[in-house]
Amino acid sequence: MPRFFISSEQIEINDGVKVIHILGDDAHHIARALRMAQGEKIEAVDSQKTVYNCTLSKFIEDKEIIAIVESESVSDTEPKYEVILYQALPKSDKMETIIQKAVECGATKIVPFKSERCIVKIDKKDENKKLDRWQKISESASKQCGRGIIPKIESILTFEQMIEDAKKCDLPLFCYEAEDGKTIKDALKCFNGSKIAIIVGSEGGFSINEAERITNSGIRSVGLGKRILRCETASSFALACIVYENEL
Repeated sequence: MPRFFISSEQIEINDGVKVIHILGDDAHHIARALRMAQGEKIEAVDSQKTVYNCTLSKFIEDKEIIAIVESESVSDTEPKYEVILYQALPKSDKMETIIQKAVECGATKIVPFKSERCIVKIDKKDENKKLDRWQKISESASKQCGRGIIPKIESILTFEQMIEDAKKCDLPLFCYEAEDGKTIKDALKCFNGSKIAIIVGSEGGFSINEAERITNSGIRSVGLGKRILRCETASSFALACIVYENEL
């Protein structure tokens, strides 16, 4: 069933009946792309993770659709923990794939950052365009996989800002290809907090100096198995390990 995210302002009570106003791009998508009609069903999710099962009632061209709420429940697709992915900027369009898969694997926030071996350079004038694009990808992935929230894509941080931000989490983990002793499996077994940070490098990984700065800050270094993973694979792999340990 198609899922859409709404604000509280889109919900109202008419003659004792709760209705939702689907607006803008979502209304256009329902009418034009999905070619849905009156009487068909959709799901709408608000900022409180409430899922509304709705029946499409009235189409006002393709700019607004009124849906009648048939039932509502709390989303059961969100993990009980919060996991933040700190991703060093990769080249090309790899970030789009990383965001899509991270959302599917349960990340609650994605924070891009700069490191020594990042090839791509994003200046300030292009950053907002990138962030808007990445946020739309997060929203699309959230709809597709049935999330109860749209994970936020944060502004790009410096390496130092990333370390300070990640340290605030209950379990900050640094995914490092040179780590051959401690595994992510070991780290997750002793986790009993509510917030996890996952730090993943770009194509070239991290320099020795950067690795030392991260571990000297108190962030735990972990390996992701015996094979070296591509940057666009590592984040999904780490997030999947967290899902397995905490949800399955």
